[in-house]
Amino acid sequence: MPFADANGLSLYYDEHGEGEPLVCIMGLAADHLAWALQLEAFSARHRTIVFDNRDVGQSSYADGPYAVTDMAADVLGLADALGLDSFHVLGASLGGTVAQHLALAAPERIRTLTLAVTWAGSGAYAAEKARLWSQECRLRSREDWLDALLLATVSEEFYENPAMVAFVKQVMLANEHPQSPDAFERQIHASTAHDLRGKLAGLTMPVHVISGAHDVLIPRWKQEELAAEIPGATLTVIERGSHALQLETPEAFNAAVLDWIADAAVSA
Repeated sequence: MPFADANGLSLYYDEHGEGEPLVCIMGLAADHLAWALQLEAFSARHRTIVFDNRDVGQSSYADGPYAVTDMAADVLGLADALGLDSFHVLGASLGGTVAQHLALAAPERIRTLTLAVTWAGSGAYAAEKARLWSQECRLRSREDWLDALLLATVSEEFYENPAMVAFVKQVMLANEHPQSPDAFERQIHASTAHDLRGKLAGLTMPVHVISGAHDVLIPRWKQEELAAEIPGATLTVIERGSHALQLETPEAFNAAVLDWIADAAVSA
């Protein structure tokens, strides 16, 4: 199994394809398997690296609280271990907040920055959400908790296809490396301290913000706020897209990611 020593941790990663490197950073409570519907399309154009963040999947679990900046340092450590001098970055949800800190910490290494269904800053609302979800995670059975997470991230339309809902639930339950409640609590509390509003204007690499029009977890206006923070950023809204763009509307999401990266390379 491929593991890399990064920032004092052991990070599980997987690579597919050849070409310019594309590092994909997944969000809260999800491991590298959440990119399954992207790998074929992404690896046809890029050396695609997916991995498990700290506190999820097969990567190291933390022994105490941490910040999103620590998670960004993990990604830099992974890039160093893989010999990536510069690379494209795609971050989704919590992974998008990690990607923002990564771009500020090492702007010279980021070829393009794609931020999907993510946000520029948290506040009291997010802190209360984290408190309640941390409690809910401990009170519910694993199956009920996964059901609650799925409900929060997909659209109403998704539930009109019972066979698909059953399949996705089955896949989630079959994960051999489920996240513990303690790890979930550490991850979500790290996300609530993320706030880069007023600090992103200096980013000079091409930036793409992708939103789902039907995202109820991180609503469209949060994506618009993020794009407005970064001069020259491109905003793409996927109609009927939910928070789980990579799962529910993979073809539209994959095209939005890849076509924009290709256009940015031509412009550069």
